[in-house]
Amino acid sequence: MNSIRILIVDDHEELRRRMGDFFRQQPGVIVAGEAGNGVDAMKLIQDNAIDVVLLDIIMPGLDGFGVMERVQRLPADKRPRVIAVTALGRDDFIRRAIDLGAMYYMIKPVELPVLLERVTEVAQRDADALPQNRSVGAGGLTLEDQLSNLFLAMGIPAHIKGYQYLREAIRLVIEKPDMIGGITKELYPAIARRFNTSSSKVERAIRHAIEVAWSRGRVETLNKAFGCRVAHPDEKPTNGEFIALIADKLSVDRSA
Repeated sequence: MNSIRILIVDDHEELRRRMGDFFRQQPGVIVAGEAGNGVDAMKLIQDNAIDVVLLDIIMPGLDGFGVMERVQRLPADKRPRVIAVTALGRDDFIRRAIDLGAMYYMIKPVELPVLLERVTEVAQRDADALPQNRSVGAGGLTLEDQLSNLFLAMGIPAHIKGYQYLREAIRLVIEKPDMIGGITKELYPAIARRFNTSSSKVERAIRHAIEVAWSRGRVETLNKAFGCRVAHPDEKPTNGEFIALIADKLSVDRSA
């Protein structure tokens, strides 16, 4: 793929410099610009080809939410992907960022190698995703976008292995529903092959991701997404139940 062009937006000059220095050393990444406020960021976005914006939320003048609102109004070919990078982990901030199109919401301090992984994933999602993964559902979002938004809202951190394994599991079950009936003999091995790991590690990582979501008390996010009570804070589903639940819901939404 072509080099990934990123824009770093943060009013903290030292952090902005450190992020810029790190990304300039990475092959396949171009730092197309830096900005310390939302107004300057929007000018750079409008005047340059930007693939991914690393966006702080709290800034003077036009804040990160304002930037995302304006980005959403841009023509599709001028609309970069956004990764929110902020010190605030408030649920209302996370929900609003998701609603405004943020692909990830990462809490400072972030590990820069992990941030690089997210930048690469977000950029490749457009370039390399299979056609069925890019299909758009009734809400106008791709499957990948829907999964990102749901997991973020539920509090499943993007940096844990179970996050990626769950996404892959749900995608595979949507494509081939029968796989959920062979979760240990077919589904886990398929994910393990994709990520060069073992089936047992896949199973444990998915379990951990689900437990994280329940421990953070955001089960109501799942119920709201379904429009009815499908989960209870005191009753964690099995891996298979959770995967089947999400896959069924998204399958219905995308056929609507």
